[in-house]
Amino acid sequence: MTNKYFGTDGIRGTVNQGNITGEKFFKFGLATATYFKNQKKKKQIAIIAKDTRLSGYTLEPALVSGLTSGGMHVYTLGPLPTNGLAMLTKSMKANMGIMITASHNPYYDNGLKLFGPDGMKLSDKIEKKIEKLIDSKNTKQLTNPKLLGRVKRHEDGNDKYIKIVKKNFPSNFKLKGTKIVLDCGNGAGYIAAPKLFKALGAQVISIGVKPNGLNINDRCGSTYPHKIQGAVRKYKANIGISFDGDADRIIMCDEKSKIIDGDQIIAMLARRWKLKKILKGGVVGTLMSNYGLEIFLKKEKIKFLRSKVGDRYVKEKMKKLNFNLGGEQSGHIILGKFATTGDSLMVALEVLFSLRKGKKASFLFNIFKPLPQILDNIIVKNKNVISTLKCKTAIKKANELMHKKGRLLVRKSGTEPKIRIMGESHDKSLILKCIKIIKKSI
Repeated sequence: MTNKYFGTDGIRGTVNQGNITGEKFFKFGLATATYFKNQKKKKQIAIIAKDTRLSGYTLEPALVSGLTSGGMHVYTLGPLPTNGLAMLTKSMKANMGIMITASHNPYYDNGLKLFGPDGMKLSDKIEKKIEKLIDSKNTKQLTNPKLLGRVKRHEDGNDKYIKIVKKNFPSNFKLKGTKIVLDCGNGAGYIAAPKLFKALGAQVISIGVKPNGLNINDRCGSTYPHKIQGAVRKYKANIGISFDGDADRIIMCDEKSKIIDGDQIIAMLARRWKLKKILKGGVVGTLMSNYGLEIFLKKEKIKFLRSKVGDRYVKEKMKKLNFNLGGEQSGHIILGKFATTGDSLMVALEVLFSLRKGKKASFLFNIFKPLPQILDNIIVKNKNVISTLKCKTAIKKANELMHKKGRLLVRKSGTEPKIRIMGESHDKSLILKCIKIIKKSI
């Protein structure tokens, strides 16, 4: 049974429609306050951060109202990367953390990502319990007037986050002489990222650091890496780094402006960590991870396992198996040694730490040849279309054509009204043929 409100990465949708309204956010706040209250803590605290969407000004007050009505004290942090919120939830000993974001989606979408007191994203089991509270009568959850929560704004969230990030690296680690093109996608990392890299001595050419509420992910950031490619060539930079709207994804490019996706970053880190004897267990990827990565890790004698799509599923599997590296091709990369969720700033620093002795990014990356992969996203009114007999028959026919020549994956997007079809094979014409068969049925 699928969740009513939660997708693969929290709650998400178009603003002022469906679940993304002030009325719903009040209910989300009240329900989460009710669930997370009384964890043997003297003070019941929720902390809230957000990205730079205009709708944050509408949705945050509604969420705060729900939380305080349920008896939670609330600290608001303003724009902050998602993993910054996760880290501060844990370090500030809060009951929970809530990130108001729609990640890589356009400005007209928004949503929530919820974190428990351990800084981890919530399990499906907990999400289902919260969903029941959302749909129950609010009057049972409203607190006594004397016990209403208070609200306080904290302006130093980014500084606290930067301090935690820097502690994970040697105090003598500097980036002097490194020229970086940095694209923050006009999103949540626009304050912390340039500040962090400049503090370490890097020469930073910043793009996407002028959010206006409507330009988040707009032809910039990790979903539009052409921006850093052009800028790296123009400024003759050592490396290009781009983040998505809430700075939990990273896509890079080397000094020759060749794109480095999440799979290539994972491959480099896995090999490096194995040589340094800091890799635990192996690597967790997803159903979308390129087969070329799997072949490479096999040659390197590194275990590789796949989880469902979504960085929280990657983290759950990592935690269960005691692995400390995992992630997605899209750039969600979890460094279990440092973080509980995808953290683009932390990954960027780990990569830059690997380059500190004058190595070139083109030498460090591109260490495996990816299998040709084609992804087609189809906008639909109802994602359950893939459960129809017509669609199932088409998928079966396409899989029979692809048999032992590659891989097909058809799935509902957990964050957008789309069906995603992925095909992988050395035969590109075969991929296109199989995708066409499935697409026609949808």
